[in-house]
Amino acid sequence: MKSTICALATAPGGAIGIVRISGPEAFSIAYCVCRRVSADTHPRTAVFSPVVAENGETLDEALVTLYPAPHSYTGEDSVEISCHGSRYILNKVLELLIHKGCRMANPGELTQRAYLNGKMDLSQAEAVADLIAADSTTSHRIALSQLKGHFSSELSLLRDQLLRLTSLLELELDFSDHEELEFADRSELLGLAQNIDQRITHLASTFKVGNALKQGIPVAIIGAPNVGKSTLLNAILGEERAIVSDIQGTTRDAIEDTIQLGGITFRFIDTAGIRHTDDTIERLGIDRSIAAAQRATIIMMMTEPGVPFPEIPIRDDQTVIRIENKTEAFQAKYGVGLDDLRTRLIEAVPKTSDEDVIVTSVRHYEALQRAHDSLSRVIEGMGEIPSDLLAEDLRLTLNALADITGGAITPQETLNNIFSHFCVGK
Repeated sequence: MKSTICALATAPGGAIGIVRISGPEAFSIAYCVCRRVSADTHPRTAVFSPVVAENGETLDEALVTLYPAPHSYTGEDSVEISCHGSRYILNKVLELLIHKGCRMANPGELTQRAYLNGKMDLSQAEAVADLIAADSTTSHRIALSQLKGHFSSELSLLRDQLLRLTSLLELELDFSDHEELEFADRSELLGLAQNIDQRITHLASTFKVGNALKQGIPVAIIGAPNVGKSTLLNAILGEERAIVSDIQGTTRDAIEDTIQLGGITFRFIDTAGIRHTDDTIERLGIDRSIAAAQRATIIMMMTEPGVPFPEIPIRDDQTVIRIENKTEAFQAKYGVGLDDLRTRLIEAVPKTSDEDVIVTSVRHYEALQRAHDSLSRVIEGMGEIPSDLLAEDLRLTLNALADITGGAITPQETLNNIFSHFCVGK
């Protein structure tokens, strides 16, 4: 945090390249390398200025903007230099900045500094990475909602309620010599704990849908050999992704590809045809087909006239779309019925809105599960367990929720692991 860092904040090779500087010496370094930038330059106002090397050579003519702390992305004094996107120019500018006292930023270090300076909490910082990686309307909307603090606000309300309960129990412990005193009414405490646990459980329950929306809704195409599964995959994707043949058992391993429908990413899995076979390799492919069906959110069960649907285990939370191919209503080979199928796929995905809080991170899900486990012990032990043990489980619940936003002391290893997945420049 004491060093001044620099990084390229845009992908190299474009028309424009933005170099970011952040840290205590950001302004003084900018004054040295940008000829028309000085202490008199107005903050947050782009200034057209040559960027000059030590030998007086002009490296580029750029737009330079100063962002004084704390009104910057990182909360530190920051500078953005918008150059032409030449790799040569950008590398020379970075070399010049390093020579003047900057060091190259580590991956995610700019956002890490924003978190450490209180510009955002940990869940919002993680949303920055999700927003950059968003490849569909839905994943973008969920990441943006988290970045705006909707998830953080929800957790803040729960933590405030838990802190009130914990404080009352702690007060009882301070007056433990007076057994007749009870600051926390146990029936009220139980009701509030149950309400909080219901909300925590609900948030955790959104993870399955949230993770699928973030990674792509898995759709398994299941059916007997030669009913048109590979033809259907190719038709949906609009390309010859899978081999189509009249020979049974052509598909022996799962083939995956993704496409966006209605702003949602679907991950289609073409599988081996399910039938009885003595072929060892084909049998392995069939086993993988059944495993893929078990992992899928949606199963497209495919058949043709005279061929029964295969019998496979179906979970209650899976959606099954049954398709009879090679009929007047549906012919994958000629695209008949595909529009209706696409509509059915979109309708099978749970609807979300900008106001919905959806959990997409495994780390957040695990923290919510820990909070639920601790709070369950409070609920089960109410009236039977001493106040000090109830207070300890409430503290564990608070710590679990705090781990999501970083409101409590978080091990440095956790921080480094989170921010190491960012790109340099963010």
